Amino acid sequence: MSSTRILSVIGTRPEAIKMAPVIRALEARGGTEHRVALTGQHTDMVDQVLHAFRIEPDYDLDLMTPGQTLYDIGHACLDGLRDVAAEFRPDVTIVQGDTATVFFAAVVTFFQEGRLAHVEAGLRSHEKWAPFPEEMLRRMTDAVSDFCFAPTAAAAANLVAEGIASERVWVTGNTVVDALEEMRSNPLSLRNARVAELPAPGRRLVLLTAHRRESFGRPLERVFEAVASLVERVDDVDVLYPVHPNPRVREPVRRILGDHPRVHLADPLDYGDLVAALGKASLVLTDSGGIQEEAPAFGVHTLVLREVTERPEAVQAGAATLVGTDAGRILSEATRHLGGRQTGPAPANPYGDGRAGERIADIILAELKGIPRETTDWGGP
Repeated sequence: MSSTRILSVIGTRPEAIKMAPVIRALEARGGTEHRVALTGQHTDMVDQVLHAFRIEPDYDLDLMTPGQTLYDIGHACLDGLRDVAAEFRPDVTIVQGDTATVFFAAVVTFFQEGRLAHVEAGLRSHEKWAPFPEEMLRRMTDAVSDFCFAPTAAAAANLVAEGIASERVWVTGNTVVDALEEMRSNPLSLRNARVAELPAPGRRLVLLTAHRRESFGRPLERVFEAVASLVERVDDVDVLYPVHPNPRVREPVRRILGDHPRVHLADPLDYGDLVAALGKASLVLTDSGGIQEEAPAFGVHTLVLREVTERPEAVQAGAATLVGTDAGRILSEATRHLGGRQTGPAPANPYGDGRAGERIADIILAELKGIPRETTDWGGP
């Protein structure tokens, strides 16, 4: 009898981080022929994560081109992944999240009449254009998935409310928690000098990340103006901002924040350095989906620089505050959190217990091979 063939598809750094625990769990279980396809939607940022988790791709489409558009990514993914699927003929293809790679891998799997497993299914902002294009890419991927691995009960409820059969939905927790636990247990050497040096003695660290395309222009300028006011008002903070390479981010941040001695602009951080920065931070300001999930694992409060979020669990748990891009609101909330004193334990992490990858591998193998499961669904914090 031939072995079960499983294909994992990765395109961007967040996908690599969150797929790593699934890949490791599948390889630990054995009994499958498992291959990894890297589309190359991101390049160096993905490579360092794969190296950190000791994952070697079997296919590398190397599709990234300067100035690439969603059309370019879609065309290259459809052609390249069609060839991979035709050659390998996977019994199931696994994707993670909401990127163009994820959606076009789902299309290829559907066209090949294959089975699709979607890690981190069910997240919803319920706003078509925010985040763009991720909200709709995730929804459309869920619609054709045979395995919907919801990170939380709320995400599972979204899927069922949309008519997806409950037998196709499992609550697993989020694999980002698994990845963080492994990285904290086996920390990498710091590569960025700013992360190693900050905060200065007697100061606290505020970590800022902002790059969403829906915030380009005046909304992003308001964020940077709020940060400029914050460092003037609170004199014992250093702000670390790994700046996204997009010129529409770099120009306004250098104009508004580039000259302040306690605002430290850095190149994008390797994953190990980002984990270290989160571990040092007293407050996080971010529009990143992944960091909204990662910060609660460190017990650090997050101000979410979006009008809506598809990850409401941290807000509901008291671990995050949705502030949008209004400068006054950002400044007020940041000042309040930096001036407050923590009373009692930090809110429980609403995103998982570090066993999501194990559950996902277990469910896939149980369904494909008809064997009993070894794990149970995650019950929440």
